[in-house]
Amino acid sequence: MSLILNIETTTKNCSVSLADKGQLLAIRELNDGQYSHAEKLHVFIDEALKELNKSIQELDAIAVSKGPGSFTGLRIGVSTAKGLCFSLDKPLISISTLHALASTISVEQNVFIVPLLDARRMEVYSAIFDNTYNQLREIQAEVIDEQSFNTILNKDKVYFLGDGAEKCKTIIKHKNAVFLDGHFPSSKQMAKLSYDKYKKNDIEDVAYFEPFYLKDFLVTKSKKNYF
Repeated sequence: MSLILNIETTTKNCSVSLADKGQLLAIRELNDGQYSHAEKLHVFIDEALKELNKSIQELDAIAVSKGPGSFTGLRIGVSTAKGLCFSLDKPLISISTLHALASTISVEQNVFIVPLLDARRMEVYSAIFDNTYNQLREIQAEVIDEQSFNTILNKDKVYFLGDGAEKCKTIIKHKNAVFLDGHFPSSKQMAKLSYDKYKKNDIEDVAYFEPFYLKDFLVTKSKKNYF
């Protein structure tokens, strides 16, 4: 057994799952529009373990969504994961929040997936993936305008999802733009991603690991659209 605890707290969704070899065994999550992570996270971990009749000492690793996202949510999730790793002497695995978000949908070939996390005003955190979830462009923080993502929109259909997609819908009017509602980062999608990293021993240094805040946010509009 490779029992991995997955923790996702980067948005309003507080999500915890347990998985064995990438297969989801138990999940607890709440997305009620409130940031209740501090109150719910440890309760959800305890409930998921009890559902499987497992003790926390039986975990093989802890995975955490590393961001970008809410500063407060990231701090809560990462501090919890690091604390467990220290006390249990277990490996820490970090998962890109946008990679997990992109993995919430299955799409046809030759299209693009753009997960979007709301930042502020017309700003979002985004990345670009292909239909097999290979990341084609690094994570960026950007201000959305009418020309955003035109480089890929002019090539093929682009699926936009996440809590940043709603405000982009009012600005991006390209015929190839498809906006999907109701998708958010979840520990459910982390199950396979964390196991893939676990198999490769792709782990973090617990002492020095920090959330990916994407602090170097530029509030000016970019004049270029990079692919």
